[in-house]
Amino acid sequence: MKRKKDRQAAPRRPATASAAETPAGKPGDTQKPPAAAADSAVATIGKTASAAPGDAQKPPADEVADAAAYLPDAPDTPGMQAAPTVDALLEQVADLKRQAQERRDQALRAGAELENTRKRALRDIEHAHKYALEKFARELLPVLDSMRLGVDAAAAGTDGAAAENLDSLREGMSLTLKMFTDCLQKFGVTAHNPVGERFDPQWHEAVSMREQEGADSGRVISVMQQGYALNGRLLRPAMVVVAK
Repeated sequence: MKRKKDRQAAPRRPATASAAETPAGKPGDTQKPPAAAADSAVATIGKTASAAPGDAQKPPADEVADAAAYLPDAPDTPGMQAAPTVDALLEQVADLKRQAQERRDQALRAGAELENTRKRALRDIEHAHKYALEKFARELLPVLDSMRLGVDAAAAGTDGAAAENLDSLREGMSLTLKMFTDCLQKFGVTAHNPVGERFDPQWHEAVSMREQEGADSGRVISVMQQGYALNGRLLRPAMVVVAK
């Protein structure tokens, strides 16, 4: 009887371990890794959520607490945006600077293309001005021919007073012809006298052909009307006589 009373007076051992202690398993059991424990926790909570409303079976509280420890943190509430950080703002500033540099490069390229277009337009205008007198020069050629004929006629005068007048006329027309020729040369109009040259259909116009001693066949032996060019471009071909 005395032993029985001593056993009853002894303090009872608590049924469950404290929260800080780790429950000891059986000698053959091994502790589950965190990933496996998390899967087991999810399965436990899923079974609890899928149970029928009238089902009185509930998982132990310690199992639910252990399962919640292995679950990931809950995401932020949808619709709420966090304030941008300093790094995010610096990244946005760098992106804006890069875009500004790209726009600057595009503006520079557009300016260069505009400058090239302007230079091409100026070159076209210069060419237009350079050959704008083509029609004018062509119209003056008959006048030049008439003046040349007057000089030639004055050179065939007779002796005496008439010859003196003719000499004065010839001298005056010669000076006028020289001034007129110099004026045309200022605008790029040059005369072409092809005597002795080989006949070129691009620059010469054959009026007739005749035999002449000492002249090679196909050579220009006489010029009836001089040819003219404007800055290297043919205005009028020379009218020539070609040797047979």
